Amino acid sequence: MGGIFQTDEAEFIKQARQFQLPGQTIAVVKNNAYNYGLEFAVKAFAISGIRAFATTSMDDAVKIRQMCGDSADIILMNPTTDFKRARMFNLHITLPSSGYYDTYKHELQGLNIHIEYAGLFNRSGLTDINELEYILKDMKASGIELNFTGLWTHFGYSDEFDGIYEKESGMWLEFAREVRKLGLTPEMIHAQNSASYVRDGIFDGHTHVRLGIGLYGSKPYAELDDKDFIQSSTLSAPIIQFRQLTEGMTLGYGAAFKADKDCTVAVVDIGYGDGVLRARAGYECEIGGKVYPIVALMMSHMVVLVDDDVRADMPVYLYNSKLRIDKYTKLGVGANSEQLGALNYQSLGREIIYDV
Repeated sequence: MGGIFQTDEAEFIKQARQFQLPGQTIAVVKNNAYNYGLEFAVKAFAISGIRAFATTSMDDAVKIRQMCGDSADIILMNPTTDFKRARMFNLHITLPSSGYYDTYKHELQGLNIHIEYAGLFNRSGLTDINELEYILKDMKASGIELNFTGLWTHFGYSDEFDGIYEKESGMWLEFAREVRKLGLTPEMIHAQNSASYVRDGIFDGHTHVRLGIGLYGSKPYAELDDKDFIQSSTLSAPIIQFRQLTEGMTLGYGAAFKADKDCTVAVVDIGYGDGVLRARAGYECEIGGKVYPIVALMMSHMVVLVDDDVRADMPVYLYNSKLRIDKYTKLGVGANSEQLGALNYQSLGREIIYDV
């Protein structure tokens, strides 16, 4: 009993193969690989041909190295002070600021370092070229030698179409040109996420695209064709009972549902405690190929208004190839990654369908 998040391995790999830029793709596998499961996703991406991975967790970076051996490039996007493991497992680490450099410049020697640019998103990274010039000047004065193997930023507005992405990407491209003028030629230059890659292809002078949600089968913005993004996963749960309500009866916290006529509802074994976003309950689910409205969501249960076609042995789908994650992103439930990241594997079951 209980909800099950199920993934078809063959479909997952097919999507990764059709969306990547061969030989130039970094797969983002942060936060348990968008909650698809780190081990599953890394192995599937490796089968698809991807040999570079990015995460925000040192522990996950180490696991990836242990899974992939020496052949993979592994980028730690969050700054770290765990320099011992960064060396031991030959990781690429992030330089986010001149202050970080000042504090750790001696420990950074001999490591693979990716310079991060804050850009318009302004979450983390160097503010402008002056900050990098300061670092290079101090390196020369201090006799410090650092191995700058990468240059990167994050686009926060690549799914926007009001001109802000063009400003954001323009700022980045100017910064990258200024870096080259300083004589730096990093081996890996990566900025583009799924939305940016779909819009522009790979930028001139860039070595990699750094792809997240598109690899996992969700559209980075709504106007794209469903056929180009295979959703390999489903989220379903069983019906645990039916209830007959008469007109005027209420159900759920705060009388969330009030019957406007005599009706039947199905109580389903899944709720917001399992990671179903409250906003998702404002829409439909699928039972036996038909859609039915969700009328209440509780911590451990969901209530669906049904008809006589619904039987107790039918699974209730919240996500499948028709009820796409990106459909509900467009409807305002939450970002693709937000819907996936909320899933609670302490209570949900997880199944992989293997092509045997």
